[in-house]
Amino acid sequence: VPSRAMCSGKLQRGLLVASYFIYLLVGAVVFQALEKTAEKQQKMAAAQMKEAFLQNFTHLTVAEMEQFMKVMLAMSSGGKGRPSSGRCEWDCGLLQLFGIPPLTHLSFIGYGTLHPKTAGGQIFCVFFALFGIPLNIVFLHRMHFAYSSKWQKIKFLTLLFFLVTGILVFLCLPSLFFQITEGWSYSEGIYFAFITLSTIGFGDYVVGKQPDRNYFSHYRTLVAIWILFGLAWIALLFNLLTMALEDTEKIIAKDLHQMGKVSKDSEASQQRRCWPAQFIPEELQPPHAGGDAQKMESLAAGSEHPKK
Repeated sequence: VPSRAMCSGKLQRGLLVASYFIYLLVGAVVFQALEKTAEKQQKMAAAQMKEAFLQNFTHLTVAEMEQFMKVMLAMSSGGKGRPSSGRCEWDCGLLQLFGIPPLTHLSFIGYGTLHPKTAGGQIFCVFFALFGIPLNIVFLHRMHFAYSSKWQKIKFLTLLFFLVTGILVFLCLPSLFFQITEGWSYSEGIYFAFITLSTIGFGDYVVGKQPDRNYFSHYRTLVAIWILFGLAWIALLFNLLTMALEDTEKIIAKDLHQMGKVSKDSEASQQRRCWPAQFIPEELQPPHAGGDAQKMESLAAGSEHPKK
């Protein structure tokens, strides 16, 4: 029969998971409401400017040309320098939206390709991250505790098995999936997977940004789920590696201390063998040597006393 403490712990974890996903969903709804209209207006303005440029490009001034280039660069997706596909990034289903932008904000990945541009969106992003980052840390800590509780007695083979299994599940297989879906090379898929899960997030490779590819529905949702569990795995991996390095450091320090102690004892013993007894310093003399001699002399005197 499960104890009341176990049931309470499971209930708390369940509430935390539900609160975390609800927070992500609310963030996606608010971001979409604040950014969707402004994004559509920006794309319409860029299309009109492009049409005007094609009609009058022979009569444009240098300033007008620079303004046109500035707008076109602003509309670029940022992923490998490729332009966007023309569809609105904030105008998609909530199941596809709730994972990537809010999750990359809260997990320090920060690709930089999809970010709020309106004043309302930027202010909301500040408060969303202010309360969401601690929630994300607590959530990952709970997942890390749930995983690590099964490995309280970590050994080398267990760590190696966990490392190999995690690399296969969270790096190798997803990289093959990205190679097929995004058209990247396998090494680029490995690079993107590690840069994402380690929260480095350069933004040079981003999923779902190729204008010449048709992505299946809920593609970004699957990527968000992969990021979520991959973050928990790599956090636990970094923790285990840190523990292994600290244990190795302690073992090396202990061995060095023992070697120094043995060397000091050996040197003291060598000095005692080489020096005459009357010249041996007190700190190098064997303990209780004088006391034992005095005891022998007193016993000898006591044995002669009855004879006298």
